[in-house]
Amino acid sequence: MSYFQRHIFFCLNQRENGEASCAQHDAQAGFEHCKSRVKQLGLAGKDGVRVNKAGCLDRCAGGPVAVVYPDAVWYTYVDQSDIDEIVESHLKNGQVVERLVLPDNVGR
Repeated sequence: MSYFQRHIFFCLNQRENGEASCAQHDAQAGFEHCKSRVKQLGLAGKDGVRVNKAGCLDRCAGGPVAVVYPDAVWYTYVDQSDIDEIVESHLKNGQVVERLVLPDNVGR
């Protein structure tokens, strides 16, 4: 059994050369909101959920992106309500939010 039930990683990468990056879509705010909601719901910590920052996850064209492990589900999101839905449905209840899943063909 893993220390955490689920890990969600938020790409916070900022490209200086003008190429697409998650930071251009205020990914930091998404990360902070998710971390706050997970704590508010009592999901954080051992046997629960860990919310982490990540560098480039190489799926920039779908940015902003986050990935949930061990489920290997990639998400894109627009606002805090999308983050709330990911937290409630997937991180808390194990149900993938299909409408926010990043298509497999979206890369850098």
